[in-house]
Amino acid sequence: MERDAGSFLSDSSYKENLIGTLLAIFGNLVISISLNVQKYSHVRLSGTKDPRSYFRTKTWWLGLVLMLLGELGVFTSYAYAPLSLVTPLSAVSIVASSILGILFLRDKWKPREFLRRYVLSFLGCALTVIGIYLLVTFGPNTHEQLSSRNLELHLLGWPFLLYLLVVIIIFCLLLYFYKSQNMAYLVIILLLVALLGSVTVVAAKGVSGMIILSIQGDVQLVYPIFYVMLVCMIAAAVYQAAFLREISELYDASQIASLSYMLSTTVAVIAGATFYLEFKGTDALHICMFIFGSCIAFLGVFLITQSKKKMFEPYIMMDVIPGLRSIFDKKSPVQPELSGSFSYGTLENSNNPVNNQLTEAHQEPNSVHSVMEPKLD
Repeated sequence: MERDAGSFLSDSSYKENLIGTLLAIFGNLVISISLNVQKYSHVRLSGTKDPRSYFRTKTWWLGLVLMLLGELGVFTSYAYAPLSLVTPLSAVSIVASSILGILFLRDKWKPREFLRRYVLSFLGCALTVIGIYLLVTFGPNTHEQLSSRNLELHLLGWPFLLYLLVVIIIFCLLLYFYKSQNMAYLVIILLLVALLGSVTVVAAKGVSGMIILSIQGDVQLVYPIFYVMLVCMIAAAVYQAAFLREISELYDASQIASLSYMLSTTVAVIAGATFYLEFKGTDALHICMFIFGSCIAFLGVFLITQSKKKMFEPYIMMDVIPGLRSIFDKKSPVQPELSGSFSYGTLENSNNPVNNQLTEAHQEPNSVHSVMEPKLD
């Protein structure tokens, strides 16, 4: 009977993890598609004489609906799967953005030349997929119902209290160096983002779990801990977005994407292991394979972002957009509404080769034709 009960719990955890994993993959994939849909809306509207704002177009609203749908999928996945599985799956957005960028760029090279130019992207996508597979296969297979009582026990447990103390000390030191000493290094700011992100995902998992239990009939929304975690989730997410906005004005988006993924995933996995005890009872082989899969995924993301001139260019064929030439004549940015924002493949970037070529085109009238078909080197 004990073996049957253990087998039932194992099967239940496996099903819960599978649901959470599929929801996370679906959510990140939809988010990547939504970014490209909204990007298309911005670029198409900028290239015409249409006086409407971008939020009055159907394409932009379609992208927003897809964005909300994707975020809802990721948020719901926290209630079913461990953070150690859900967080690394954000690489799906990077892979999808890279593939969409390759598919929608109109290249006229021969197949051999095309493969040579995109070998890093293809290799990075392959390694990232392999790493994600290892993460999902050898990740923790534990799941508990996140009731208010269970969350309170986790909050008062000495592993999390110790972890929280260390995080607060490190965060204060980094913030002092960044604000007081003006040390605006990429690693320092992204560590601040990662630490805030770990608070966000830990709180989001608790909030999501209590909402799912309430929907199933076990109401958890009447307990104060739900609102405490909700406030922590929102506050951490707001400050995280503020730091991301600041860093996007200082560094290239490709550098931010790769290092941010590595640091955020590592810190979030550590947070999940200490707060929710996700690796409790996991054997050494599974832990080693999980770490190995994480390293492969990190390497894959790094290789993808190394081909930044391919990945971070527009995902649509610029010369087929109506009124594109008016953008050059007016010398206006392609996507002014998203200036300073952080997203994979953002069009407006100080280091973006397309924008650099736009500037050169105004300085050299004879180079307009070359801008219409931007180089990808």
